[in-house]
Amino acid sequence: MKIGIIKEMAPDERRVSGTPETVKKFKALGADVAVESGAGLSAAISDADYAAMGATVADRAATVADADIILGVQGPDPASIAGAKPGAWIVAGLNPFVERARIDAYAAAGFEALAMEFMPRITRAQSMDILSSQSNLSGYKAVLDAAAEYGRSFPMMMTAAGTVSPAKAFIMGVGVAGLQAIATARRLGAQVSATDVRSATKEQIESLGAKAIFVESVAGIEGEGKGGYATEMSEEYQKAQAELVSGHIAKQDIVITTALIPGRAAPRLISDAQIASMKPGSVIVDLAVEQGGNVEGAVLGQVVERHGVKIVGHKNVPSRLAADASALFARNLYNFLSAFWNKERNAPVLDEEIGNAIRVTQGGKVVSERLLQLTGALS
Repeated sequence: MKIGIIKEMAPDERRVSGTPETVKKFKALGADVAVESGAGLSAAISDADYAAMGATVADRAATVADADIILGVQGPDPASIAGAKPGAWIVAGLNPFVERARIDAYAAAGFEALAMEFMPRITRAQSMDILSSQSNLSGYKAVLDAAAEYGRSFPMMMTAAGTVSPAKAFIMGVGVAGLQAIATARRLGAQVSATDVRSATKEQIESLGAKAIFVESVAGIEGEGKGGYATEMSEEYQKAQAELVSGHIAKQDIVITTALIPGRAAPRLISDAQIASMKPGSVIVDLAVEQGGNVEGAVLGQVVERHGVKIVGHKNVPSRLAADASALFARNLYNFLSAFWNKERNAPVLDEEIGNAIRVTQGGKVVSERLLQLTGALS
């Protein structure tokens, strides 16, 4: 069993899918591990670090040659891994809804592509969940990015010259990223409030010491879809929420938006008119900018200013914490493969529940129900 860890080629991608820690663990399972030279440099991992754990360090062609499993952070170009074995697994974040052409190319090449972001949110798969591990860091980094752009302090400061008021931070969307953003903003001393369409998050918000901002007038709307993700809301709820948020957002110094719906464009949470109501010098961080953005006027990869308010739209936020993000991502992949490792075959053997959920190509075809359903809906 040969596992290949390749260097990421996507722009602004600094993470790596394997670390010396996971190389050592894969070796202990009985696998041979090959690492592409330079794969870990942007995450502060040298080739020598990999070699010290028993990995073979070589160029891309030698790394993927006869590989049974190829690990990546993002899905590799199919042509660049042509030397892998027929039916080799590609285990990475594949972004299947956006990169459909690449998924089709994996199928045509005979690869079995496993989209780690399709991992079901069940108890036994928590340690394999790349979305949670990376979103946790994104929420933390979003607050730091906001603090860097905000021209004032976060905590209240009492000095001989007078008192400095604390910043008011509002978190929109209370998934993993939002909860970490709440906790981080609180640690920095801000007055924090938060909102979400899922009523179950109210208790989570309050448990972190933040104020929950919820629509109370529209009953019977839970806003929670399959797997615990947010889902689209009714027009009635959206109108009520917009009115509530408009009054609240005008008083905020920092706003962080994190709302995503799997397979769809990010919902619009903040309009240009709401931005105009905010105080000059305020900061908005849009963590959903890569899926179209929660904020009107957000620009992917840029910090722009509208009505005196800075809108931060950094790309690939987890990659801005490359060393820690890589360590967590690599553990997710190891936890996944090791959980299904069959000692007799010296290879992982997936069960139906997780295998069917994450497998997108097999036997020369696209087999993911989620992708096929979307294709049928669009045709």
